Amino acid sequence: MALNKVIVDQEFWDLFPDATVNIMFVNNFENDKTSLTEDDRDKMLQKAVKESAKYTGAEPFSSNPVIAQWRDVYKKFPKRKGARASVEALLKRASKGHHFAPINPLVDVYNSISMTYGVPVGIEDADHIAGDMHLGKAKGGEAFVSVGGNGENESDPAREGEIMYYDDEGAVCRSLNWRDGTRTQVNDDTKNAVIVIESVNAEQAARAKEAMSKLSELIKKYFNVETTADYTLTKDNPAVQR
Repeated sequence: MALNKVIVDQEFWDLFPDATVNIMFVNNFENDKTSLTEDDRDKMLQKAVKESAKYTGAEPFSSNPVIAQWRDVYKKFPKRKGARASVEALLKRASKGHHFAPINPLVDVYNSISMTYGVPVGIEDADHIAGDMHLGKAKGGEAFVSVGGNGENESDPAREGEIMYYDDEGAVCRSLNWRDGTRTQVNDDTKNAVIVIESVNAEQAARAKEAMSKLSELIKKYFNVETTADYTLTKDNPAVQR
């Protein structure tokens, strides 16, 4: 069981024809072998919180362009009540002065990138993906156990028509980039990962390219591991081989 390809289905492009999906792979990675101390990661996250203020200056919170754009996206498919883009959840907590405690090195790095660039950064353990990872519409009922859900190991199958990442065994990430499942989440044992950033307009796409470039730089600096190129998937180029 391991990731083969990332494929964005036509049903996604039918809804979001101008979208782009940036993909980057990290191989032979060791999350526990890093020059980043916990104190370094704490400082990195707090710096990112300050950077995020440029995306959250308007009141009410929902009127900020980054937030409003993603809320419009989430109106276009069925979802669980309260499901929002992952970047909204981070920016909302940051705007309220939340202190982000370090979780694990790679997660802390990509959360800091998400807040700094105002983009939804997702990452999955490539070795726990079954076959190809698709971004498309759910048939409904695909197996999913939520990370950070209402209960430990709580089953929460996908809804029909929901936009999500999925593989041969079920849902990988629900409601586009809202919430990961426990089966493919990154942890201290992750060796190979796939990173994704979705954009639905040109301005978002430009920030996504910058974010991926910086993320690649930080992974090389702090983990001594090279990433692959940053692949940009579009309606005319909807798949990439790992």
